[in-house]
Amino acid sequence: MLFPCFKAAFGHTKLGLIDNWLRHIKDAYIRYENEFSNITDEDAICNRLCELNVMQSVQNIVSTTIVQGAWEHGQNLSVHGWIYSIEDGLLRELSDAKVCSFFFPFFSCF
Repeated sequence: MLFPCFKAAFGHTKLGLIDNWLRHIKDAYIRYENEFSNITDEDAICNRLCELNVMQSVQNIVSTTIVQGAWEHGQNLSVHGWIYSIEDGLLRELSDAKVCSFFFPFFSCF
């Protein structure tokens, strides 16, 4: 099921204030466009965009000076990115070491 907000993100209709939020979805789609070129199923695209949104949120959090400062001072701080599937009821963690090293090759995220 393609959520209306994701469907709206791919349209060209101006919807008002929600366009500011949808911009992040459009940006993720553009940033990873090569990845989506092989995906034809709208549900699969939506699911992947949700995952990328969580990963981007983790990146935004761990990029803050507060989190960076905590790690520099040796504080035990973990940042997790979770995604819930309404199709199978499973909760999965996306911010594993592989994701962390992709976004932050010079920092230890865990």
